[in-house]
Amino acid sequence: MRSYRLIALLAPVVLTACTLAGTAVEKPLTDVKELAGTWQGWVTTQVGGNARVLMIIKEDGSYEASTTIPGGTLTVGKYYLESGKLRYRSSRTQGTATVSEERGKTNLTVTPEGSFSFDTGSAVFERVK
Repeated sequence: MRSYRLIALLAPVVLTACTLAGTAVEKPLTDVKELAGTWQGWVTTQVGGNARVLMIIKEDGSYEASTTIPGGTLTVGKYYLESGKLRYRSSRTQGTATVSEERGKTNLTVTPEGSFSFDTGSAVFERVK
């Protein structure tokens, strides 16, 4: 019982220290509406390249993401909660996603599952203010 009290007392201190140190703290979501807005970031291809991406997420979790390179690609998909975990399914991949906060910025990290094509990989987005 005593160790539970110690953990309860130390948990906020550790979380605060991680935030101040610049370590990302995962932010749990209760509704995909919390993702609504504009996000920008980079997608890493499975062959090692990077592409700049702009993504707009609607309140229902649906989104459009497009690369900013000439002849870029458009990806459409939807974010959803499944058993309390944030997931997505797109025209290219499906997988998991996490939202975190670091140094006053909100980040969305997307991790595909499986292998769908050579040009799909993980992505990290930052919410555009």
